Amino acid sequence: MATKRALAPARTFLSGFRTAQTLPLTRSMATEAPLPQSILAEAHSAAHLTSTPTTPILHDTFTKPPPTAQSSRPTNPFLTTTTITTHAFPSLEPLAFHAYPSTHLLLPLRRDLLHRAVIFEGDATRQGTASTKYRSEVHGSNRKVRPQKGTGSARLGDKKSPMLRGGGVAFGPKPRDFATELNRKVYDRAMRTAISYRYRKGELFVLEDEAEIYDVGRESLQRYTKDFLRWQGWGHAGGRTLFVTRERREEFEWALSRETMGREARVLECEWVDVKDVLEMGRVVVERRALDWLFREHESDLPKEGRLMRALRDLSRRDAGSLEGEKLVQGQV
Repeated sequence: MATKRALAPARTFLSGFRTAQTLPLTRSMATEAPLPQSILAEAHSAAHLTSTPTTPILHDTFTKPPPTAQSSRPTNPFLTTTTITTHAFPSLEPLAFHAYPSTHLLLPLRRDLLHRAVIFEGDATRQGTASTKYRSEVHGSNRKVRPQKGTGSARLGDKKSPMLRGGGVAFGPKPRDFATELNRKVYDRAMRTAISYRYRKGELFVLEDEAEIYDVGRESLQRYTKDFLRWQGWGHAGGRTLFVTRERREEFEWALSRETMGREARVLECEWVDVKDVLEMGRVVVERRALDWLFREHESDLPKEGRLMRALRDLSRRDAGSLEGEKLVQGQV
């Protein structure tokens, strides 16, 4: 049954609003008192109606102020440099000194980062090609070997059963990928930590020029290289040596690729060097160009102002400023 409210016409409910809208607007009977003449005079003078014209007001009040020069970020006060000596090859004569930031060549030892990096590299190098056949992949008949009952032995299916010799393998390995994931910043920090570890132990030798042997024939190149490694103590008796080059060195790589020379040393281009390669041998002999390339490729964990080239530039500016300050002090004295 419909309620009385539903039966009532709609104009009944809106009559109150209609009445309010149709009421005439009348002015109140109260009158305002006139303001004193002193108050009107003050308001007139405050409005600057009779004052001299001033600077016009701009209509565009949302205009952005002109851009100001941003102050450069202060240099890291804890950033220092370390000096490394570069040598000639193969005479190993000292030639020059080069400075590197402490964020690249003086990092503290982090065994956890080195362990994670080596495990990551090992997982990536696993082939994962081991494969076995399940019972459905073994060639053979599907006939039941013996009756289900009456023989006194256990029930069996076909001869491809994993319980029989020559059958399939239950839960055997299949081709798969063993590679794991590691944050790139962690890996880059581990690489610089490994290089810093070698530097702290005195097992990092930097070459100013190329690690190449010239003016030696192929017939005596292997013997020359072997004698050179033994004379320097870089051969098998000294724990082998890793040579890192920026580009391929034909003669030197040919000499180290001969029979039994792999026991003495190993040469790699910088693009193929891993953290494990830096740590596993007795020492690392690297070209300066290759060392710079390794630092530039493995510094993603550093801010932009802490990268190799910018850090060296800021440190040189800071050293120049301190030198000028010392000169001023000496002049004042």
